[in-house]
Amino acid sequence: MRSRPLLPSLLLLGSLTLTAACAHGTSEPPVTASAGARPGSSPSPARTVDPSKIKGLEIVNDSSENSSCPFAAGYPDVPGAEAMTAVMKKDVERRLASFRSGACTGSGGADGRELNISHRFLVASGDVLGVRLTTQDQSAAADGLSAGTYWYDGKAGAYRTALGLVADGSRDAFLAALKDQLKDREGVDAAGLDDTFSDPDTRDTALDDMAFTADGGLRVHFDRGDVGVPAAGAFAATLPKKTITPWLSAFGKRAQQQTLSPSRSLDLGAPHVPAPAVPTHTASGDDDTDCKKVKCIALTFDDGPAAPETATLLTYLAQYKARVTFFTVGQNVSAHPDLVRAEAKAGHEIGNHSWNHPDLTRLTPQQIAAQLNRTSAAIKAATGKTPTVFRPPYGAINRTVKAATTLSPVLWDVDTEDWKYRFPAKVAQTVIDKTQRNDVVLMHDIHATSVAAVPQILRALTARGYHFVTVSHLRATM
Repeated sequence: MRSRPLLPSLLLLGSLTLTAACAHGTSEPPVTASAGARPGSSPSPARTVDPSKIKGLEIVNDSSENSSCPFAAGYPDVPGAEAMTAVMKKDVERRLASFRSGACTGSGGADGRELNISHRFLVASGDVLGVRLTTQDQSAAADGLSAGTYWYDGKAGAYRTALGLVADGSRDAFLAALKDQLKDREGVDAAGLDDTFSDPDTRDTALDDMAFTADGGLRVHFDRGDVGVPAAGAFAATLPKKTITPWLSAFGKRAQQQTLSPSRSLDLGAPHVPAPAVPTHTASGDDDTDCKKVKCIALTFDDGPAAPETATLLTYLAQYKARVTFFTVGQNVSAHPDLVRAEAKAGHEIGNHSWNHPDLTRLTPQQIAAQLNRTSAAIKAATGKTPTVFRPPYGAINRTVKAATTLSPVLWDVDTEDWKYRFPAKVAQTVIDKTQRNDVVLMHDIHATSVAAVPQILRALTARGYHFVTVSHLRATM
């Protein structure tokens, strides 16, 4: 399973950052709006999915650490479902370009606005793949929250829209049933429902978020303004299994069945994908470096883990017996627990960087706690140890954030801006020129260019007598 940055065409605009297959367990815990749910909607409609079981999974992700233009986005790339990945890529790039051109221009920066795109797998078993992308765009009107589902039919080798779950000959009955559920709700434009559902463009936009419930019903979510006045918020309608099943397409019936009774494997027709190698470096013991007597610095790496970037980085660090702190994003921990275990086994510190990289200062105390607690639980599941430190995305922290967690916050002294400058030599020289004794350095292990800069950093600063330690070790001994 590997994680890679967004493609170079997108990187020219700037940078971006945030899961099925085969192992299914208990119902997914409730999530906040910033982590992929909608205000007023119920928790996950079906069982949770373990992304670490999807062979060859890549997470296409990136993020800005610029508080004047904060954005984080991610989407999955599953072998065999390239057509679906292409659609998600296009949608994410379009949203990012719009955000950057509108919110991040001029001297005022983003003016407190933020873009966050997170992903969640709905089902990934048999020959069916379903993903929901949830977007929080603070530069948009109203609450800026929207979502869409993407489906892949492995049997036909084709991408399917949400409406593709319903058979062509049954769509009139399906739409009539939806209108019947919606027409009497306060805030719904009953007179405009016919127009919304009859025009192909507005219909496809309004009906772009569908997923099966745990009991086989079909839940349809509508973004704010799709079927009602914006002030009324978002709406949802659920058609029970008995009603919806006769109207489903052949693909829809398979998607329903794989949701109800997931198979043990996902096969979308992709060639065999070998499992990526995970480093097996093992720390010789506790770090006995005395930072009162020698020069120390703490390299920190945000937003991972990512494969193969993090694996390569671990090999570089082992060559110099350097220890660092990884501030991991929960979505990526769930996709790459093997890499997090490898980090811990090699003597590195694992910190918390939230579940999907939102600005925590914009969330309620309950949402902040959910972001951090869910990530800490994922880290503990991977390593057996609960983290003690966290780095707030964008370095954004206030009293509310501090009060919502017992984790100790960690910011930085040297910002390499490696999310913006994708040149190994520039990144390395920034660290070499700016770093002083006891500094904390900010980098990202999701960028291959940043990882490529590490050998030069280790070589040059080791020659100057520096020792590389974790943040907590630095704090305890300086």
